[in-house]
Amino acid sequence: MSQDKDDLSQFSMLDLFRMEADSQTQILTEGLLAMERHGGDRNAIEPMMRAAHSIKGAAAIVGLDVVVQLAHGMEDSFIAAQNGKLKLTPNRVDVLLAGVDLILQVSRLDDAGAAAWVVSSAAQIGKAMDDIANIAFMPEPLDLPSESVLLPPAPAPLAAAPEASAGTPGAPDEANATLATARLAPMKAGQNFDRLLSLASESRINAHQMHPFIQDMQRFKRNQSSLFSLVEQLHEAIANSSDASLKEKSLLALQKTHPLKQFVLEHIAAIEAYERRLLGVSQGLVDEVLTLRMRPFRDGVQAFPRMVRDLARSMGKEVHLEIIGEDTLVDRDILAKIESPLNHMLRNAIDHGMQTPAERSAAGKPGMGTIVLDAKHRAGMLSIEISDDGNGVDLEKIRRQVVERKMTSAQMATSLSGAELLEFLFLPAFSLKEGTTEISGRGVGLDIVHETIRQQNGTVRLDSELGVGFRTSITLPLTQSIVRALVIDVRDEAYAIPIVKVERVLKVAQDAVHTLENKQFFDLLGEHLGLVSAAQVLELGEMNASSAELAVVVIGTGTRRYALVVDAIRGEQSLAVQAIDPIFGKMRDISAAALLDDGEPVLILDVPDLLISIDKLLHEGGLHQLAKADLAERRKTKRILVVDDSLTVREMERKLLQSRGFQVDIAIDGIDGWNVVRSGDYDLVITDVDMPRMDGIELVNLIKKDIHLHKLPVMIVSYKDRPEDRARGMSAGADYYLTKGSFHDETLLDAVTDLIGDARR
Repeated sequence: MSQDKDDLSQFSMLDLFRMEADSQTQILTEGLLAMERHGGDRNAIEPMMRAAHSIKGAAAIVGLDVVVQLAHGMEDSFIAAQNGKLKLTPNRVDVLLAGVDLILQVSRLDDAGAAAWVVSSAAQIGKAMDDIANIAFMPEPLDLPSESVLLPPAPAPLAAAPEASAGTPGAPDEANATLATARLAPMKAGQNFDRLLSLASESRINAHQMHPFIQDMQRFKRNQSSLFSLVEQLHEAIANSSDASLKEKSLLALQKTHPLKQFVLEHIAAIEAYERRLLGVSQGLVDEVLTLRMRPFRDGVQAFPRMVRDLARSMGKEVHLEIIGEDTLVDRDILAKIESPLNHMLRNAIDHGMQTPAERSAAGKPGMGTIVLDAKHRAGMLSIEISDDGNGVDLEKIRRQVVERKMTSAQMATSLSGAELLEFLFLPAFSLKEGTTEISGRGVGLDIVHETIRQQNGTVRLDSELGVGFRTSITLPLTQSIVRALVIDVRDEAYAIPIVKVERVLKVAQDAVHTLENKQFFDLLGEHLGLVSAAQVLELGEMNASSAELAVVVIGTGTRRYALVVDAIRGEQSLAVQAIDPIFGKMRDISAAALLDDGEPVLILDVPDLLISIDKLLHEGGLHQLAKADLAERRKTKRILVVDDSLTVREMERKLLQSRGFQVDIAIDGIDGWNVVRSGDYDLVITDVDMPRMDGIELVNLIKKDIHLHKLPVMIVSYKDRPEDRARGMSAGADYYLTKGSFHDETLLDAVTDLIGDARR
């Protein structure tokens, strides 16, 4: 305890009172909620009596008479309840909780602020004291207006909480003092955490670098064994010789090999044992450093039971929050960032899902509703589930709203599954409530929750059964300091994708890739999944797609689901995340950096940012072609680019030209055509005139003015057949002008033959 005393000596008496108030008011809040739920358990009153008595004594020392009187009145109430003279009914619990709130408010003010606040809040304080003094005469039930229910003060910011993991149980005073000291005294380990983690990860990397050295030793052993085998064979050959001197020398050489062989075997075994110890120690060091960041789940949710209880009462409902897995350890930063989403989900459950006691009784349910908040570690991830036994969500109502808001057609809406319908709740401005409320946030759906969880590399899934209840399942990394990632190669550089963002990894055969409108895709379980080059998205140039199969990583969800084509897939690794120096600002598509086990630097991809870049790339057009036919065969066949915004015309021209043996690529408008023609080696461009974004005349102009493309033949095929239209096309540089109204199969093919000849070179 001497160390604790030294730590506490730096604080004023008011600081110490704040420590006392934080811990003791938590005991009071939890005890009152438990008494309200279960009632009649007089043993539960004893801890609250001690807590009120401790607050009263501490407040007297620092001269806070208001708190002394509040705590004294609460203590009297607890004594009466313990003696069976007072029943702690919900309305009486309201009064006592209001007293707890006032104690907390006073404790969080400085000396000057406390005095001023007492003066300005005299009426509120007086009412609270009168209510506590007359608590025994309070009728029950009592209809309280919603604004009279005091919600608890906001909890102290998690950033000010201890950096260490939960300690071992000890005496209450010692534990409270230690906790309070941790809250008020910044810990050096916390300040230097990033540096500690960096050193620990470097230690682990150094340990892993022993492995290639051991592999070299193993190769040396195999080579040595081959050499010794040759020495034995040489000795056997010399043994038949009549030269005694030569026999003696060969025997001596053979004898000298035995200790060398034994030496290598022993030292390799010793080095392997050393590597195992080094890996164990370095991994243990990383784990211990990470433990400094871990907090029990309860630290982020301890205010929720009170919030749920008070909010439900303000709406004429009875709801109890049950928290499971309070000791589950979570990274403190993640815990801080998910506190608001969890709060939002709980408020949603009370406002949208929970019925009044009368409505629940009519539905055959207990009058008091239950929300369960369950946190556990599962498969190396943090799993949080929020479930309630309320009314659930009417999926048919979602289906109707989706159609009414023109988000999809009625026919498509009919085919949507329950899971697909629930996904609409994550969209901005999508709510099933008629009007907005202050209770469940902004009345704009769960988009805020979804976005916050996504930013933490997590996922959220909804499930509902009408009349039975609603469930939200959230999956998050245990920590943001260590990320399990898939390591890939793109243009001979290593990149990493957080494994929680990877849906699937597979190989796609080149002949399984199809092209439509210059976009490539393959069939995955009945879905056409678009292929996008990782090298192009990251602006690293064209990738090498010469192998028979493409390495593919599937990322994204729903309509924003893509197959990212990479050069190679190395496998999974646990990476110690290192923040990129702020001097670089926010790097597009990159979230952080790390070192691989062999010490190689790797950039960690920001998948949400990557999806935005892919969307932008698709909008602009000009995707690189990934699956390529045999290059020798391609060189023998002439290539034609067809640019037309009409799907019918494009497909007709493509099939017609392919039937004559030409290779045909497609572009959907002038911009797309301009991007494509610059990225490929074409023998002819066939273009329409009237197209969105860029018309055919402008496209012809750009081609004919380009230093690399000006000799490329261009044919215009248009419905415009007036002489001035033809003159405009030819003056732009077109080599041929054909009208769609007059051409037939042979006319188009004859025109192509006139310009570039047959399909074969």
